Amino acid sequence: MNTRRTKLFVAIGCIVLGALFWPHLSAQVQETIYRTEYITIRWSGSENTHIIRPGGKVEFIGAELRKFKRPGNCDERAFYMNIAMNGLVKEGWEFSGMTPDEIVMRRRR
Repeated sequence: MNTRRTKLFVAIGCIVLGALFWPHLSAQVQETIYRTEYITIRWSGSENTHIIRPGGKVEFIGAELRKFKRPGNCDERAFYMNIAMNGLVKEGWEFSGMTPDEIVMRRRR
């Protein structure tokens, strides 16, 4: 009878240990940790439009915007903000939100 009880305790112990270590024995899923960054395009006229990058760096992009010829009947703000957005999309940024004078974009790394 003593051996029967010993076998029962060993079996229960194996089940408990198996339950405790089951998550570690199965295939582990690696968690991907993203760092999200935000960038703001601020409209202040075609000459003073600027981009505020993560870390507080500010770039005035009026010189780059002058390289594009705007059609006469096209809205100036919409045209130049679109050019700025498309340039940032090439860097991996995506639209996040906007106000009448700003466009906010984000990027996950």
